[in-house]
This record gives sequence, C-alpha cells and structure tokens, in this order.
Amino acid sequence: MDPIPATRSGRRVLVKLSGEALLGGQEYGIDAAVLTHIATEIRQLTRAAVETALVIGGGNICRGAGMAAAGMDRVTADQMGMLATVINALALQDALERHGMNVRVMSAIKINQVCEDYIRRRAVRHLEKGRVVIFAAGTGNPFFTTDSAASLRAVEIDADLMIKATKVDGVYSADPVQFGDARRFERLDYDEVLAKRLEVMDATAVVLCRDNDMPLRVVDMSKPGALMRAVNGEAEGTLVARGGRGES
Repeated sequence: MDPIPATRSGRRVLVKLSGEALLGGQEYGIDAAVLTHIATEIRQLTRAAVETALVIGGGNICRGAGMAAAGMDRVTADQMGMLATVINALALQDALERHGMNVRVMSAIKINQVCEDYIRRRAVRHLEKGRVVIFAAGTGNPFFTTDSAASLRAVEIDADLMIKATKVDGVYSADPVQFGDARRFERLDYDEVLAKRLEVMDATAVVLCRDNDMPLRVVDMSKPGALMRAVNGEAEGTLVARGGRGES
C-alpha cells in the first residue's frame, strides 16, 4: 500500500490510545515509562512533518460503563470517565512537551483553566502550525465511547488515516491470547468487521469510519516505529478500509 496522501500542509493522522495503555505494569494510574515511549513514537511523526492528533481514553483511572454496571447513574459515570480522559491528556501533553513538541489539549467539555475548548477550526489551525493536538473528554456526551470520539474527530479534522494503537499487532479472528489458532487479518472491509463482530472498535465508531471513508489501521503500540510504519503505508498491523480481506 502507498503511504497516506498529503494534505495541503502535509500528512495528517489521528492516533487513538486506550487509557489502559498508560498502566504499563501497574494496576492503576499512569506509568511514566509508558508516557516516555509514547512521546518517542509521536516525536517520530512530528519530525517527519506528519500533522498529529491524539484521542486517549480514561480506563486506567475509571470506566464509565463499568461503574454504571455496578449501579451508578450512567450519565454521572460517563461524565467521570470524561474527566479521567482529561487527566490522561494533561499527562500526555507534559510528556510530549518534555520531548520538544508544541502541544494543545482541547476538551469537549468546558474546563478552561486547564485546557482549551474543542473548536474544530482552531484544532485544524493548530495542526497546520505543526502542533500536536490532544482531544479530551470524548464527544462531551454520555453513552459514547472514546473510540467513537476518535472516529468523529478524525472525520472532523479531515485526517488521512486513523490509527488505533493497542496491545496486539492487529485484528484477529478470535482472542489470540485464548486461542492459539486465531488468524490475524492483514486487511478488512468495514462491513466485515461489523458482520463478524470483530473487536476492533465499537460499531458506532466503525460505521463513522465506513460512511466517511476513513481508513483505520490497528497496530501494536509497544513495537518501536509502529506508528511511523503505518503512516508510511507499510504492512503494519491490520488495515480496515474499503476492499477485500486478507489473512497473515
């Protein structure tokens, strides 16, 4: 596959990170070593003049759906989850800035004393100026996951590629930890993901990508250089886009 095309100002990607990725070897919170690794990987993109946006979850601090399942009001639980993503975004901002990058955190809920409000045109302008933009607080609404927020923001900023950075090297036919014969897909169509209920992202997020022709690549964030290889169009992880299916 060819590298992603150039926008007017250069290539533009959105990277979705899970909050759990920040745990590292811990049971709760943020592992400083993981922040350093992420910053190193993002720095590779910015040095290559890739306009980079990030969406990060909050599952390392609290998960709204989990608290709602335990009896908490769902709206309150999701609002707490949104605030957790702001904490993670600020931690990531600090790590990126310590690696020499200019960063802006933009929140979907008003929290002006610590970050900017999300305004689409301002976000695009930040990207055009070479700043890394971190989108926090999901969509600002309960009942929507950060996967859906990532797809929405990728479409809104007219990204060329969305990358979901996970702990596995792509999409499998089954959980590769539990099933040794699970097959890894090199390429999938959006409708295949939905029909087979493959655990890539939630259905709303996949449909947003499908309906707006937003290519999605699922990669293993722990592999050095994975993000850069994905941007360069190399066969890293699994590509979800219009087209056929392939298995490794």
